[in-house]
Amino acid sequence: MSGQKILAVVLKGYPRLSETFIAQELLGLERAGFRLWLVSLRHPTDKKRHPVHDEIKAPVTYLPEYLYQEPGRVLRALARALPRPGFWRALAAFGRDLIRDPTPNRGRRFGQALVLAAEWPADAVAIYAHFLHTPASVARYAAMVLGVPWAVSAHAKDIWTSPDWDLREKLGSVGWAVTCTRMGYEHLRALSPRPERVNLSYHGLDLTRFPHWEGTRAARDGADPADPVRLISVGRAVPKKGYDVLLQALALLPADLNWRFTHIGGGAELAALKALAEQLGLSGRIQWQGAQDQQAVLAAYRASDLFALDCRITADGDRDGLPNVMVEAASQRLCCIGTTISGIPELFTDDETGLLVPPEDPAAMARALERAMRDPGLRARLGAAAEARVRRDFNAETSIHQLSALLRRLEQDS
Repeated sequence: MSGQKILAVVLKGYPRLSETFIAQELLGLERAGFRLWLVSLRHPTDKKRHPVHDEIKAPVTYLPEYLYQEPGRVLRALARALPRPGFWRALAAFGRDLIRDPTPNRGRRFGQALVLAAEWPADAVAIYAHFLHTPASVARYAAMVLGVPWAVSAHAKDIWTSPDWDLREKLGSVGWAVTCTRMGYEHLRALSPRPERVNLSYHGLDLTRFPHWEGTRAARDGADPADPVRLISVGRAVPKKGYDVLLQALALLPADLNWRFTHIGGGAELAALKALAEQLGLSGRIQWQGAQDQQAVLAAYRASDLFALDCRITADGDRDGLPNVMVEAASQRLCCIGTTISGIPELFTDDETGLLVPPEDPAAMARALERAMRDPGLRARLGAAAEARVRRDFNAETSIHQLSALLRRLEQDS
């Protein structure tokens, strides 16, 4: 039975406010009968937690973030790994990888893998990693040392900023891989030596946490300075989210259009974005709320009229998949405006379930924003259609069912 075995889940950091989809999945797997052991490469940095994190029962082990910080733990792990036949196979793979990627990060992942293998519970049978870059490196090396199967869930940055050789190596050794957008799925299948092992599964949304909202939104059209249209965006202040482009678009809106913008999320670029907003003369219309828990985000969706996210592909290839915040916003009947990249068009069809514009185009975003702001009927139509699509096709129960079947197969291979 699944509940009598332990599945090690390797995570880059835990818990994280920006990765509610992972927490939702972990809780769903526990409810499906899996016993989980969470292994995190980093300690948490967020000051808040989502309620879902407190519902997850799995224990968490934090590997050494930097090997020099816990030398005794690393050396004990090396001593325990040396007698294992799999150690030499893992060391050879690490050596090949190090030649192509001679970085401290590569060495750190091998050391973390040794610690994971040394602290492996007797009744653990397999490894499942979230993200195909550093967590998958640790999972792959540890699986070799231990002689256990492993699998991976790939998402966005890990797919598009990892070198092809690294992806091929990992995809060639996994029991299976799963990813959350068709674009990512097709890219990984093209790279994989075993394309039949790559699966597509949308994350879906826990609709018990985002239930249908019975409230109504005011028919604001931006004409009344005392009752402006309420625009919201939720996301980390990082380049791929395109917040600089969104601010430029807001600066292009007509002077007679009254609006207020709320941003929820942390991120390294917050200070720069606030400076840009000041430069564009927008500061008086923007509220920067920082990172918030899920309950606060849900309340903010319901208090807003319109959601916008101007995602882009950055110079290093980084991009979003299908941003979970857009699925969340749509679940609350909120009209969404996004860009035509990655998985966004897999949920939103322009002028049917949302409005889509090209990335890196402030003028196009401004036109879409103005159209939606001035037309409450359009917002209501698109928001209702988007909610219906989410509740029909993006239910987390479906994704948990798909993942559970894959994980049980992985357990059987152990």
